[in-house]
Amino acid sequence: MRVLLVVLGVCLALLQYRLWVSEQGMREVWHLQAQVNAQRAENDAQQERNRRLAAEVKDLKGGLTALEERARSDLGMVAGNETFYQVVTESTPSPAAPTPRGPLTARAQ
Repeated sequence: MRVLLVVLGVCLALLQYRLWVSEQGMREVWHLQAQVNAQRAENDAQQERNRRLAAEVKDLKGGLTALEERARSDLGMVAGNETFYQVVTESTPSPAAPTPRGPLTARAQ
């Protein structure tokens, strides 16, 4: 009877070792759960992006205001009855004039 209890105890210890310490045990389960959580977060972000893109496509197909706004911001277009003014400030550096490096000749050097 005592031998049977020792054998069962050793089997239980081996099974516990395999469950908690080995690569096929709980470590792998925790690792896979972390991967699933990361994938869910990425899926949620992609679903939100898809929702925004679908709303933008709907606006572009249905309404002219979104189309006009897109043309103004991305392409710099101006409507026929509008005037475009560009304000240049002093902080904007002007392009430097090229300086000659010596006498220029028509010959290729």
